[in-house]
Amino acid sequence: MLRSRRDVLVVGASAAGLSTAEALRRKGFPGRITVLGDELHPPYDRPPLSKQVLSGTWEPERAALRTEEHLSGLDLDLRLGEHATGLDPASRTVRTRSGRDVRADAVVIATGVRPRRLPEQDGLAGVHVLRTLDDALALRKDLLSGGRLVVVGEGVLGSEIAATARTLGLDVTLAGPLAAPMALQVGPLISGLLKELHEERGVRLRLGSGVAGLEHAAGRVTGVRLATGEVLPAEVVVVAIGAIPTTDWLAGSGLELDNGVVCDARCRAAEGVWAVGDVARWQHEGLGRRVRLENRTNVTEQAIAVAGAILGDPAAYTPIPYFWTDQFDAKLQMYGVLPAAAEVQVVEGDPAARRFVAVYREAGRVTGVLGWNMPKQARLRRAEITLGEPA
Repeated sequence: MLRSRRDVLVVGASAAGLSTAEALRRKGFPGRITVLGDELHPPYDRPPLSKQVLSGTWEPERAALRTEEHLSGLDLDLRLGEHATGLDPASRTVRTRSGRDVRADAVVIATGVRPRRLPEQDGLAGVHVLRTLDDALALRKDLLSGGRLVVVGEGVLGSEIAATARTLGLDVTLAGPLAAPMALQVGPLISGLLKELHEERGVRLRLGSGVAGLEHAAGRVTGVRLATGEVLPAEVVVVAIGAIPTTDWLAGSGLELDNGVVCDARCRAAEGVWAVGDVARWQHEGLGRRVRLENRTNVTEQAIAVAGAILGDPAAYTPIPYFWTDQFDAKLQMYGVLPAAAEVQVVEGDPAARRFVAVYREAGRVTGVLGWNMPKQARLRRAEITLGEPA
């Protein structure tokens, strides 16, 4: 509890870090808040990168999370371009690449994740990942030059990029080992409908086979080689095969690092040290297991919980998971847990009309709710979700 503590250090200046600082101020914390960010851009939002920024419907500046006036009103010591390289939890001191040691009474780790990459993609022109604003702008520049695009990865991000690029009129192929877009996230019924949607809109699907590597000539990508031996010609490739928690800078710190920063039910990783956002893997008392969530809603809710924990709130953080995706004219909202093997029942609307709500059940309990172009109805069904193992 920050009774006599006078300062908080937040490592990470994206949505998780900024939301934590804002929550501390809203809860009345009057002390010094230092926020370190390794990018030079002021804090910005990531969900628009694969949609509005990539499509050009938003100028890059519109992705900014807050105005300069708002940031100034928070009275933060915001240090951009400052990359953390180490942490001593005992003294709560963070070392930076510039050689500075920054100490505080409480440290919040909000360093997020970094994209997984294919082994041979580094240094190849035309091959992209999408995590940062600069990534989105570089990819958009290549897309506007025309040519064939292959998206490697049929998860949420890959499916969104494919939809955005196809809307721009590009020749798009989506490749991945699963049978349909987002099959791992939503199960066969909904992913089958997404497959139909992408095919109707002209996305070529090469699914059900892993990617073996990249073809290239003279330092530029020329195609994607599937495990079947088929080569998909491409002038531009986006690799969207998941992300890795950014914890390398914590090696040797003594913190438990296992698919993120391992925390207790209050997101505490050590005395005086908390983690928030995509990098945090905490004990979810409602689900009875450790959880790490990569979604925008969790960032905001968890930041509020971490700020409360720093200030002495004993409550455990037990959210109902939520994420959304926009692909073409489909807007999907997903609450709770959506196991691939769950029984799925459409309870409102009609899948043929692309407007419906489905509930996911395991052992007779509702574990999740999905809305396809029915956001209000899906939100109301959220109350039916039961977390945890069946009795």
